[in-house]
Amino acid sequence: MELKNPMLVVTDLEKSKAFYREVLGLRVVLDFGANVTLTGGLCLQTRESWMEFLHKEKQEIRFGGCDGEIYLETEDLDAFLEKLPAFCVELVHPPYTHRWGQRVVRLFDPDRHILEVGESMKTVVRRFLEEGMRPEEIAVRMDVPESYVHRMLK
Repeated sequence: MELKNPMLVVTDLEKSKAFYREVLGLRVVLDFGANVTLTGGLCLQTRESWMEFLHKEKQEIRFGGCDGEIYLETEDLDAFLEKLPAFCVELVHPPYTHRWGQRVVRLFDPDRHILEVGESMKTVVRRFLEEGMRPEEIAVRMDVPESYVHRMLK
């Protein structure tokens, strides 16, 4: 068994493609009309075609359930945060720092799917190193093996 792609059902495919392109910088790499694959492997499927796949005419599809998320990383969270106001994006919560030191923000896409955007773990390790922490201290701070810290520094 091999996991291939996560897929989100969307109400307006063109609006969602624009959101993922403009806000997150993802591009369409495959376009099958009612289904597209974006860079990174995320797929978007129209609600109508999804209903056909389920063989249901009136199957209820719920949006905004806050029961999962798509996780993305960036090397420059501050630059990402600076551009968000121009897109009038609704945040799930303001940016904050996880206990292991990673800075993140969660936001809603047009169909209220939750997206978490966090700084890459390499960025977290480098920041701690720049703050004067030694690799063994970083490992303790992040609650990861020291070998992980060394891998992030390569």
